[in-house]
Amino acid sequence: MRKITVLSFISLDGVMQAPGGPGEDSSGGFKYGGWTAPYGDKALGKVMQKQMKRADLLLGRKTFDIFAGYWPEHAAAWPGINDVTKYVLSKTMKKSRWENSVFLKSLADIKKLKKSKGADLKVWGSAELIQLLLKHDLVDELCLKIFPLTLGKGKKLFDKGSIPAAFKLTDGLITPSGVIVANYKRAGKVKTGTVGA
Repeated sequence: MRKITVLSFISLDGVMQAPGGPGEDSSGGFKYGGWTAPYGDKALGKVMQKQMKRADLLLGRKTFDIFAGYWPEHAAAWPGINDVTKYVLSKTMKKSRWENSVFLKSLADIKKLKKSKGADLKVWGSAELIQLLLKHDLVDELCLKIFPLTLGKGKKLFDKGSIPAAFKLTDGLITPSGVIVANYKRAGKVKTGTVGA
């Protein structure tokens, strides 16, 4: 069975839209594209190098379009990005010129992929896909980079449909620029109790 890891850049209020640059995704009138840029430092760079190690990708169609328009020509910054398999959830796309792209049509296809043998899967961006995965308990790990700002409007990581689920912190650090890096592993059901009892 393949592990699915979600890697997200989020603001304090959970916005994940267009972290990389002004032209990345302005849908819905979003005007803060590139909001992560002022927080780049060596510590965050090391985290990114580790998270960008070779792994198959599971992407939503919008993120795939952004990646396919950029990464084939900038592969030196992400070694192996052209060689790994890019699985894309899309009801409309069936092919791409970006090598090693495979298109999935449904949640059932994702479940079948997860149960198959092969490399673990990393999910970058892909807000709607992440919400679908969370709703159906298909996320094994969350690797969050939480930036010290609020953005108000924009696509959010935990917007709708997440099921109650517990996660355990497995690794974390705070960068000099104030970014909290927190890695969580799925840890069963939510437990409740009375504080102080």
